[in-house]
Amino acid sequence: MAIKLDYVVRETGSNLRRNITLTLASIVTVMVSLALFGVALLLRQGVDNATQRWEGGIEFVIFMNAEASEAQLNAVASDLDSSPEVGRVTFFDKDQAFEEFKDLFEGTPEIIETVSPADLPPSFRVVPVDTDAQAVEQLASRFERSAGVREVVSAQETIRNIESLTDVASVIVLIGSMFLLVAAAALIFNTIRMAMFARRREIEVMKLVGATNWFIRVPFMVEGLIQGLVGALLAVGAVFGANNLLERFLSRRSSLQLLESFVVASSDVWRTSFLLVVIGAVVGTVGSAIAVSRFLDV
Repeated sequence: MAIKLDYVVRETGSNLRRNITLTLASIVTVMVSLALFGVALLLRQGVDNATQRWEGGIEFVIFMNAEASEAQLNAVASDLDSSPEVGRVTFFDKDQAFEEFKDLFEGTPEIIETVSPADLPPSFRVVPVDTDAQAVEQLASRFERSAGVREVVSAQETIRNIESLTDVASVIVLIGSMFLLVAAAALIFNTIRMAMFARRREIEVMKLVGATNWFIRVPFMVEGLIQGLVGALLAVGAVFGANNLLERFLSRRSSLQLLESFVVASSDVWRTSFLLVVIGAVVGTVGSAIAVSRFLDV
C-alpha cells in the first residue's frame, strides 16, 4: 500500500492534536535539555576564547592605561628588557589591541562599533625565564606599581578563575541535559504509545485490509520527529537569546580583562544550533521508532 503525503500530514496532525498535553510536555523537555546542552558547549568555547591570549608560553600581561604616555611605556619596556628574569616580551600597541579585540568579537559587530583603538590599553605580553608559579607571581608583582600600569594579569590566576567558573558548571549542566534528554525520549515514546493505543481499532482494520507496517508507522514516526524538531528549534532560540544577553553583559564591562575575551562568535553559535537540531531530530525519531516497533501489534 503506497504512502501518500496528504495521508501522512492528516494522520500526524490528528495524533498531535489528540495528545496535545503529552506533545507539549515532550517539546518543552526537549527544548530545556537541548538548551542546557547548547549553553554548556558555548561555555567551553568561551573558555577557549578567553585563554587565547596565553598561547605561546605567555605567563602574564601588563596592561597599561589607555592614556599612558610614551615615557611611561618606554620605562616599562626598558625594565622588562633589562630584567634577566624575562625571556621574551611582545608589545601590543592600541592598534594591535584593537585588532585582537575585533578577532575576539568578530561575531558581534555591535560591540566592535562601540570601541575604537583609543579606548583600548596597550600591553606587554611577557614570557619569563622561570615559569614556576611563585617566580612568575613575584616577577609580575614588580610591575604593578609602575607608572602608567593599569593592571597586571597572570595566566595562572586568569585561567584558574575562568576554569573554576566554568568547569563544574558545564559538567553539571551537561549531566542535567543528558538526564532531561533521556526524559524527553521517554516522553516521546509514551506519547506515541498513547496515540497508537487510542487508535488501536483503526490500526487493526488497516492491517486487515492490507496496510503494511511501514504504512502505519510513518505518521507516528513523523509525529516524534516533529516533537524533537520543534523542541530543538525552541532550544536554538534560547541559546541565541542567552548568547545575546552575554554579549550585552560583556559590552558594559569591557574594562574587565577576565571577561572581555569571554565571547562566542556567531559562527560558533550557528554550529552549535545545527548540532542541537540534529540531536532533536534523532531523539524524536528514535523514540517514536522504538514505540512504534514495540506497540505496533495491538
